[in-house]
Amino acid sequence: MALAHPEVPAARRPGRIWTVRVTGHSDRSASVVCSAACRMPARSRDVAALRRFAEAHAAAHAKAATVRGDASCQCRVQQCSAHQGTKVLCGGTVLLVLRHNPAVGRVWTLAEVCERCAPLMTHARVVGRAASRDTAKPPVAPGRAARPQASPRPR
Repeated sequence: MALAHPEVPAARRPGRIWTVRVTGHSDRSASVVCSAACRMPARSRDVAALRRFAEAHAAAHAKAATVRGDASCQCRVQQCSAHQGTKVLCGGTVLLVLRHNPAVGRVWTLAEVCERCAPLMTHARVVGRAASRDTAKPPVAPGRAARPQASPRPR
């Protein structure tokens, strides 16, 4: 049985996504919520400080996350809602993108997506790439290239 898309591995893990959100309350205070089980500051009326914290928290997730090369595109899971109006066949290297719409200013989303979907997303920037399989191999010292061994002579 042949795969429909041979460049895509058969077993891929679901792409991860983190969302950091500043949520306002009726008493004119706000709080920060993270989709991961993270410790957040207390509810406060200093919304500007909470926005700075949320931005720094999303950046910390981006810095700590190791992009998994076998992850599937998170965009596909969301049925391409991140780039509405444009459908694309997911594929290529897995990237970590940070999305933040400055007009809204309250939500930061970090997601593992494919390199075909990433450029179609508005207000997104690439913050990480999956390590290629070639870079995962230990480097060979200069002048110590592996040489094929001669086969033993028949006796």
